Amino acid sequence: MPQIETVQTRARAEMVDITPRLLQAIERKKLVNGLAVIFVAHTTAGVTINENSDETVKSDLLEKLTRMVPQNESYYQHDEGNSDAHLMASLMGHSVTVLVENGRPMLGRWQAIYLCEFDGPRERRVLIKLVPHAV
Repeated sequence: MPQIETVQTRARAEMVDITPRLLQAIERKKLVNGLAVIFVAHTTAGVTINENSDETVKSDLLEKLTRMVPQNESYYQHDEGNSDAHLMASLMGHSVTVLVENGRPMLGRWQAIYLCEFDGPRERRVLIKLVPHAV
C-alpha cells in the first residue's frame, strides 16, 4: 500500500520540495535497499527531480513553462480555464522513481524531488511506494 502525503500549495504555479517526505517514508518503513516511486495523483500537477541549491532554478522552470504554455489561448477547448495546467503537468510527468541504497535516496548532490503545482492553490496527494530489493 502506498503512503499518501498531503501537500498544500500556495500559488497557482509553484514547485514544492517533497524530498523530506520521501526521507521520512524511507525511515518509517526502514527501507535499506530498493526503489521509491513517487506519484502525483492529479491531472494539473506533476513531479520532477531538479536542482535544490539555487532557488532561481524553480522560477526559471516555471517561467519557461508559462511562456511555452500560456494560460489563456483562444484555441483551448477545455472550458474549466486550466488547459495550460493540464498541458504543463503532462510535460512534467506524474511520477519519478528513485533508487534507495543504504537507507538513502540515490539523488545527486544538488537534486531534490518537487511537486509541480500548475492549478493551485490546492491540497494535493502524493503517493510514495517503497519497494524493497528482492535478494
